[in-house]
Amino acid sequence: MKSRASTIATLAVLALVMAMTDAQAGIAGSVAVTSDYVFRGVSQTNREPALQGGIEFAPASGSGFYAGAWGSNVSWLSDLSAVGAPVSNSVELDAYAGYRGKLGQRVSYDVGALYYAYPGDYPSGFNSPDTGEVLVGATVSLTDTASLGAKYSHAITDLFGFADSDGSGYLDLSLNWQFVPGWTLNVHGGKQWIENNADFAYADWKVGVSKAFDNGISLTAAYSDTDADPALYRNAYGNDIADSAFTLTASKAF
Repeated sequence: MKSRASTIATLAVLALVMAMTDAQAGIAGSVAVTSDYVFRGVSQTNREPALQGGIEFAPASGSGFYAGAWGSNVSWLSDLSAVGAPVSNSVELDAYAGYRGKLGQRVSYDVGALYYAYPGDYPSGFNSPDTGEVLVGATVSLTDTASLGAKYSHAITDLFGFADSDGSGYLDLSLNWQFVPGWTLNVHGGKQWIENNADFAYADWKVGVSKAFDNGISLTAAYSDTDADPALYRNAYGNDIADSAFTLTASKAF
C-alpha cells in the first residue's frame, strides 16, 4: 500500500511541476460549509455539519496538467471507537493530480489519481482507511447550458478500510442543466462496488439545485439516498449513515 501511495504522490508532484510550466496556469480555491458531508451517498460526519476547503493549480484554459488538495472534518472513523480500541481521527485530507483535455468542441476528458488520507491514531490491527484511486472521466456538452458526465474511479489500495478491497470501483454519472442564468439542476447516479465485501456494495443517487452569484458564492440544496443495507451502515449512535439525506451547502470560490 505504501508503494502505491508513493506512486500517487510522485504523480501529483510531476503534475504540479508540469502545470507550473504553463504560462497560463493559475491557482483557484474554495471554502464551503455544509449541513452534512455526504460522499457517495454516505454521511462522513454522522449527519453533522462540515467545514471544507480546497486549492488547485491548473491551466486557466482548462486543458493541461493539474494538481490540488482538499480537506474536511469527518467523524465516521472516530464513531467506530470502542472501549479498549479507541480511534482518533477528525479530518480527511486529499491530494490529487491529473490531466484534463478536450476532444473537439463538445467533449472534455479527465485522467488522474487521488489519495484520501485520514491522519490519526488507530488501534493495533486496524486496517488503514487511507485510499488511493485512479480515475478516468468524460463530459459531453449537450447544449450551451446542459452537460452529461461519466467518471469511473478504481481503487489501487484497500477502499476506506475494507479488508482485501483493492480493485473496488465507483461509477459516477451526472447531468447538469442551467435552466435559467445562475440556477443549475444537478442530477447524479452512482454505483459502488467493494471487492471481497459484496454485501456492502450499493447504488446511490442525488438531485439538487444550485444558485451561483457573481461574487463567487454558491448555494446548493440537495436530496440523496442509497439502497445500501441499513444494518451494515448503522453506526454506534444508531444512525443509518447511508439513508436519505437533505443537505444545504454554501461555498465561496476564489
